Amino acid sequence: MTVQLKQVEPRRLYQQIADQIRELIRQGGFDVGTRLPPERDLAQQLGVSRPSLREAMIALDVEGTVEIKGGSGVYVCRRPERPDKATAELGDSPMELMQVRSALEGTGVLLACAHATPAGIARLREIVQSMREEIARGRTPLEFDRQFHLAVAEMSGNLVMVRMIGELFDGRHSPISAKLSSRFENKRTWNLALKEHEAILRALEVRDPLAAQAAIRSHLRASEERWVGTDGP
Repeated sequence: MTVQLKQVEPRRLYQQIADQIRELIRQGGFDVGTRLPPERDLAQQLGVSRPSLREAMIALDVEGTVEIKGGSGVYVCRRPERPDKATAELGDSPMELMQVRSALEGTGVLLACAHATPAGIARLREIVQSMREEIARGRTPLEFDRQFHLAVAEMSGNLVMVRMIGELFDGRHSPISAKLSSRFENKRTWNLALKEHEAILRALEVRDPLAAQAAIRSHLRASEERWVGTDGP
């Protein structure tokens, strides 16, 4: 008789950490309304980085086990009906998404410099201006942000790269990434991102591949720090 086995799906790091925190809540006597230990202490106790811990906390916040209160801490909302239930998969790690984007787009912008055309540069200027106007109106310029990165990829002439960058960018719509965006994105952070896009555009305008690569990687690194908090504030 042939036995049909289910393929074991790899579990993301934030899921594994969230499972540990849930078990800590269960065994540590943290009642509903109790504040969990400070982030730095909890990260040391679990032996994980603070950005990875933040992603795990977001996952627990999405499922309703904890509530993250800005400037106050993380509080237990309820004890799960099944304490040993594994954390649901809520999308790719935002930190990992940004790291892959930096590697891919850092290469793509070199090709974009080599294949840049006046029409392509003009298109980037239009997108940056649209971002500027949206921010001034108090709106989120996310669609223009996406258009900018795809337009740079299109200038590379590599359609596979365009597709991959688009898919990676759209990973920010997953539950875990969307929750992070709702907490940390605001007019100030978008104005910083706008300046970074302007720096990328300036490098492309003068066809300076090294400056363009440095600018786009600096932008994506800064975005990761704003989004996930890799600077550890």
